[in-house]
Amino acid sequence: MDWPLKHPHPWRLSPEEAEALQRRLASAVAPAPLDWDALTTVGGVDVGIRDERLRAAVVVLRFPTLQLLDQAVAEVPLTMPYVPGLLSFREIPAILEALKELRLRPDVLMVDGHGIAHPRRLGIAAHLGVVLDWPTIGVAKSILVGHPQGALGEEAGSTVPLVDDGQVVGMGVRTRARVKPVWVSIGHRVTLDDAVQLVLRSARGYRLPEPTRLAHHLASGKHGNDLGPLFQAGSAVLQ
Repeated sequence: MDWPLKHPHPWRLSPEEAEALQRRLASAVAPAPLDWDALTTVGGVDVGIRDERLRAAVVVLRFPTLQLLDQAVAEVPLTMPYVPGLLSFREIPAILEALKELRLRPDVLMVDGHGIAHPRRLGIAAHLGVVLDWPTIGVAKSILVGHPQGALGEEAGSTVPLVDDGQVVGMGVRTRARVKPVWVSIGHRVTLDDAVQLVLRSARGYRLPEPTRLAHHLASGKHGNDLGPLFQAGSAVLQ
């Protein structure tokens, strides 16, 4: 499936060039409410590394049942080192290749990583969203910038704002009682409130919401290129 790029650009840049591009693209991030009545599918995106190759995985789930509808994997050579704050330049080319393999285009993409909760307000979820001009949400496992504004309750559904330089850049979200939270931020064409609600409505008793949890399993390569048989057997197989 073709995904036209609204903001195409080179991916092999010097750190200085990449940071300058991030600052320019960050101005294109446009929060907008989700159309919940029209929301029927949600995608999950994650990238792993196997044998010096990047393995990008995308899943598409029906919403709100979270039935697995589609999945795709793309592997590309690992050609860039990890540079803090520039993860998107290493991983998005692989993600774009995986997206091309989908048969269904999800209404929103949930990305394992940050959206605007980033030093230059353009983490991988925001970068992907702006390049595609597609609704995206960042769901990260740790904080990159900012500090929680208050205490986070232990109950599932508890939230706490993540503030950086006086700006709310994300939300700590407890998806499971007494389990570490995830850090949700706007990618593109979503509001923070809608992003948090979609993450909570996509949680199925695990720390990670189901779209990125399944994408993570597919990106790991432990289950091959098809989660279908394991998903049908019950998600407990994928713990």
